[in-house]
Amino acid sequence: MACLNPAASVAVVEWLLIEKCMKIFLKTEDEIELMRRANQLVGKTLGELARHIRPGITTLQLDRIADEFIRDHGAVPTFKGFPNPYGGPFPASICTSVNDVVVHGVPNENDVLHDGDIVSIDCGTLLDGFNGDSCYTFCVGEVSSEVKKLLRVTKESLYKGIAAAVAGGHVGDVSYAVQTHCEANGYGVVRELTGHGIGREMHEDPQVPNYGKRGNGAKLVESMCIAIEPMITMGRREVCLKPDRWSVCTRDGQMAAHFEHTICIRRGKSEILSSFEEVEQVEGKQY
Repeated sequence: MACLNPAASVAVVEWLLIEKCMKIFLKTEDEIELMRRANQLVGKTLGELARHIRPGITTLQLDRIADEFIRDHGAVPTFKGFPNPYGGPFPASICTSVNDVVVHGVPNENDVLHDGDIVSIDCGTLLDGFNGDSCYTFCVGEVSSEVKKLLRVTKESLYKGIAAAVAGGHVGDVSYAVQTHCEANGYGVVRELTGHGIGREMHEDPQVPNYGKRGNGAKLVESMCIAIEPMITMGRREVCLKPDRWSVCTRDGQMAAHFEHTICIRRGKSEILSSFEEVEQVEGKQY
């Protein structure tokens, strides 16, 4: 689940004060193992949902499948009841963001998936005191080559961000890797929402924007755990909030894609704690 980015709406001086006040929690190896289990369950949940995504199914049906699957595996859906600074708590167990909805789409019985749609499913689990968080954008039926390219480039940018996330570097290295890849392909990079630290809480410091400069931002330290989540638009980057006070959509109505992994910072090469393996076993590698 994406985090609101205060840097998009506050002065630079205020943002520097926020950075100085950050509390970044390093994890022990035992805690990282618990996070790995929570994130692997998220991957399995996304894989289960992949078996059901087709034209005609509603996003509320997908939410019920996810809720049951998560609870059957001894975990709690983290998103359900998640607080909202703009309205009521999140009413569902997953976010289902269809087409022009970038993030935080609310499952609805009237929201029927159609051939040619895309749906980003963001899923979080709380298992044994630690959180898992991951997102995958799915094709519904036959999707145009232009939209598939958006998904491919967004997914590529996620892995470029992960490759840049190494101990001794900075959050800005990750941000720069995501931004430059997506903008080089002509896509918009959303500023108002970011990735985030993760652990006992779903949203911990530091924030991980998808835009920035190398060498800027919080220093990446071994055993930090962060969620990197490019939120990329086919058109302009500007977004707006829907009347449900949760769904964030593109202002120009163009499609958006969202991929997310939770990782642990290591020396040389970071470890991906979440997984797309279950999804790709069902879907194949379409992009």
